[in-house]
Amino acid sequence: MGFIDGIMGNAGSVDPARAQQEYGRLLGNGEQIYSAYILVRDAMLFTNRRLILVDKQGLSGRKVSYHSVPYRSITHFAVETAGTFDLDAELVIWISGAAEPLQKKFNRQVDIYEVQGVLSHFVGV
Repeated sequence: MGFIDGIMGNAGSVDPARAQQEYGRLLGNGEQIYSAYILVRDAMLFTNRRLILVDKQGLSGRKVSYHSVPYRSITHFAVETAGTFDLDAELVIWISGAAEPLQKKFNRQVDIYEVQGVLSHFVGV
């Protein structure tokens, strides 16, 4: 993930083993990270049980918010691929009980079809 992608707010993929090492304390027994994406300082983790959104706050990033979304709470989702002039792909997730959908942007290096496949697998369980 390049500096410009970070400034623009586009997520880039991260090795799940590296994410497991960094965020392992958040996981329950038997929970594993299957896909991980970093957005500047924030992270989006797809585990075998839930979606975890990590929001580092403030200048130092010492204050961190962890938002856990069980896959059963996801009512539907949509992906939009990158285009010629629109350089980023987008993921939109509707969560039951939430007024607004969750929206995340990904750079061209992320295979949005892979992201959609992970969600498809876990939401359909």
